[in-house]
Amino acid sequence: MSVEKSTIIQQFQINKKDTGSAEVQIALLSARIAHLTDHLRTHKKDVHSRRGLLMMTNRRRKLLAYLKDSDLTKYNEIIVKLGLRK
Repeated sequence: MSVEKSTIIQQFQINKKDTGSAEVQIALLSARIAHLTDHLRTHKKDVHSRRGLLMMTNRRRKLLAYLKDSDLTKYNEIIVKLGLRK
């Protein structure tokens, strides 16, 4: 996960020292959500992980709302890059 995490950070960072901008956080959460969704497909009764998944999706939704209000072009770019909307 750490190798994947560093590549995600490099792909979405604004500058060299950026590790916590909204874009990076959304991308990292999306990767974790995808991983946990795959886990829950095989382990249907894992209620605790399902709760964590719901908390992560809500956090990502809030970050996306913040990004949409503050910078619409960056919001549209990240939506396209991650393929979140249809």
